[in-house]
Amino acid sequence: MLKGFKDFILRGNVIELAIAVVVGTAFTALVAAFTTNIINPVIAAAGGVNAEGLGFAIWPDNPATFVNFGAVITAFVTFLITAAVVYFIFVAPMNKINAMVKARLATEEPEEEPLPADTALLAEIRDLLSELAAANRGSERDSDAVR
Repeated sequence: MLKGFKDFILRGNVIELAIAVVVGTAFTALVAAFTTNIINPVIAAAGGVNAEGLGFAIWPDNPATFVNFGAVITAFVTFLITAAVVYFIFVAPMNKINAMVKARLATEEPEEEPLPADTALLAEIRDLLSELAAANRGSERDSDAVR
């Protein structure tokens, strides 16, 4: 049972997954810092002088009723940046590498060996004889129809 667990853990997919989680976490922190410190102030400036950001309060006296469109836009920008970087840095190159490896490992189909000259000649004679026989049968039918 422990051997099976060891095989599972040491399999390449699990190690790659662990690396992806660590890199993804670090990259998410980077994108979050970018959106918090650069994107949020731009969105807040677009929302007006109000420091709360782009949105409106349903009840002006209650800050808990503030509908914050800026936070949704920031989350969307964070998602787009993360998805684009993951795709262009990890997925696209890995797909290209996998395609190259697959092409290299693909077995080539064996070429058809040409028929020996005597076999090719006999096959040609056979085909001509069957054409002549078919033509003779057709002419016999025509002559029978005339009688």
